[in-house]
Amino acid sequence: MSQFIHAVPNFSEGRDQKIIEAIVSQVRETEGCKLIDFYPDAEFNRTVIEAIGRPEPLKEAMLKMAGKSYELIDMEKQQGAHPRIGAQDTIPLFPLKGVTLEECVALAEEIGREIYKRYEVPVFFSGENARNEDRKNLAFIRKGQYEGLKKVAHLPERAPDIGPAALHPTAGATIVSAATCGLTAVNVILDTTDVSIAKAIAMMVRGPSGGFSTIRSVGFYMEDKDKVAVSMNMFDTQNTPLHRVFRLIEDEARAKGVGVLGTQIVGTLHNDALISCAGHALRLVDFDPKQIIENHMIGL
Repeated sequence: MSQFIHAVPNFSEGRDQKIIEAIVSQVRETEGCKLIDFYPDAEFNRTVIEAIGRPEPLKEAMLKMAGKSYELIDMEKQQGAHPRIGAQDTIPLFPLKGVTLEECVALAEEIGREIYKRYEVPVFFSGENARNEDRKNLAFIRKGQYEGLKKVAHLPERAPDIGPAALHPTAGATIVSAATCGLTAVNVILDTTDVSIAKAIAMMVRGPSGGFSTIRSVGFYMEDKDKVAVSMNMFDTQNTPLHRVFRLIEDEARAKGVGVLGTQIVGTLHNDALISCAGHALRLVDFDPKQIIENHMIGL
């Protein structure tokens, strides 16, 4: 059986189209690796890439991408709203088909070691590769961001896992990880321009403020739609299904006199997340994914 891994890396440039294209092309042009899409964000000043590939080609694509990020992005000059510690900020891997989590963990280790060997950029391991519980959380590693971390990277509790107890002078450091599944990014669009309503609902939804433990959420204004949205990163749509969270947002919005216009999926998601929504809405009985005819084309 063919093995496929899903990677969702991000690098710290979301404004300069020439730089973005030069970095993204490293993934696009690697045989055995498919670029699904990429998502530049000018305000955050970062770009997220989605790609799938067989283990070895995907590994090489991630390394070439990182190398180009280190070459073209200077963290001494970079500024943006999104937390970051390096030019190539993260490289997370997720098993997709025919590959185990343990194999993804091993591949992440290989990528981390090769990054330092090729480019002398320090590496932090997170997710299932984390060396301790604190480092499973990206927020712990990123605390203080590039500017703050370079002042404390000499301390044992903040030093990189590979490389010297310091950051690269222009490239910073990179976080490499493996986990069971990636996040699902969702915007629930409200029929209002009052961002305070979206922020209040986001606070109810997100785990740290008493909501769903598997969700991080913010409220923001969508310029292209002239509406506000509750924007969520959902880390476990199996145990916290999308329809359950949507209903909470809808109820809270209604209580504030606001309707819900729709739901925007950002990037990709797994079939199961939508099947769960359909099952809930239609009250499906004895449904099997084999009943979806397109699923039978896989592997032909």
